[in-house]
Amino acid sequence: MSDNKAELTIDGKTVELPILTGTEGERAIDITSLRNETGLTAYDPAFGNTASCSSAITYIDGDKGILRYRGIPLEAFAAYPNFVEVTWLLIFGQLPNRAEYERFSRQLTENANLDEDMKHHFAGFPRSAPPMAILSAMISTLSCFHPQLLELDTPDQFEQAAGRLISKIRTLAAYTYRHSRGLPYIYPDPKLPYVSNFLHMMFSEPYSTYMCEPEVLNALNLVLILHADHEQNCSTSTVRMVGSSRANLFASCAAGVSALWGRLHGGANVKVIEMLESIHGGKQTAREYIEAAKDKSSGIKLMGFGHRVYKNFDPRATILRSVSEQLLNKLGVTDPLLEIARNLEDIALHDDYFLERKLYPNVDFYSGIILRAIGIPTNMFTVLFAIGRLPGWISHWHEQNSDPKMRIARPRQVYTGNPLSEYVPVEDRI
Repeated sequence: MSDNKAELTIDGKTVELPILTGTEGERAIDITSLRNETGLTAYDPAFGNTASCSSAITYIDGDKGILRYRGIPLEAFAAYPNFVEVTWLLIFGQLPNRAEYERFSRQLTENANLDEDMKHHFAGFPRSAPPMAILSAMISTLSCFHPQLLELDTPDQFEQAAGRLISKIRTLAAYTYRHSRGLPYIYPDPKLPYVSNFLHMMFSEPYSTYMCEPEVLNALNLVLILHADHEQNCSTSTVRMVGSSRANLFASCAAGVSALWGRLHGGANVKVIEMLESIHGGKQTAREYIEAAKDKSSGIKLMGFGHRVYKNFDPRATILRSVSEQLLNKLGVTDPLLEIARNLEDIALHDDYFLERKLYPNVDFYSGIILRAIGIPTNMFTVLFAIGRLPGWISHWHEQNSDPKMRIARPRQVYTGNPLSEYVPVEDRI
């Protein structure tokens, strides 16, 4: 292998494949010409070794526990968490100046309300409907109320579409929750900033306005920021896949919600709470559960520990661990599940079994605890994840659609079915 070429020999024929190098020194073999040169394709189930694109949005080094948005370390946002600022950074490539921030904030405020006719669509869902199903459907429905934003030909149109989606997703989420409880729709308050307005629409009543502690606002801002993007994960890759067909922004993000709905993706923090409830209901101690999780024959898993990308401490978890402590102390929350979580964390972080395997608490472990302490019901956890991840989806959709070399995504396969077979008439079939 030379400095900038890889040599591949197949059936006596040698072909040269370019080696691409990213900003941070990541290297990848460019196999775009592989099939034309050799007649072969690369086989990589789940794409664990395949770079599906080049991107300038998010950088991850899982071995070192690094996550950066547009080059800015995640830790930089912890002191002054502002989800709107990070949203602009991801989508438009740099931190907003004062004029950009004020303009975008104004767009979010002015577009928070829903068209009154959209309420009829909510009425068609049973109260027991999964919130993620409603959210995906309602994002698609939004496109019907904003047909002027289906074709985004100018930067101004794109900014309007992005602003509407990011503004309205919190309103859709809040109304989804209230519909499931038989509660009335709460109109957004134009005097409140983004996260405060969401909590207002979730928890206020016509006769009583919800007021939250600054620690709650900071914690929820951080939860959303830390979920805002995570490179080519399942839902982001889905948005890119759907968007590659030139599907509009609404349709592509609705598809992202559906991908996030899967229990192996956005539902992970729900599994953490379910685990804690199981421990509490079974009257197990945290130590007993840890020992059972170490026994492979038990079928018990320690949820919220370890990560496919991070072989070090998840940097998002490091931040949320501190935030969760501050929040729980401030709120004075007494919750047996939260005590179990603290005990699990303490034991696992001092157990050689987990340390040797680098199974540290991940973002799902702490985000579930924080959302539960704030009062977000478990079935809304993944909806909060979707609110946070929406800026990342929009960023990737825009980056891809701005690429003049974009092609519709069309993976190959290795066929393992029947060889050429004859059709047998029904009367002759055995």
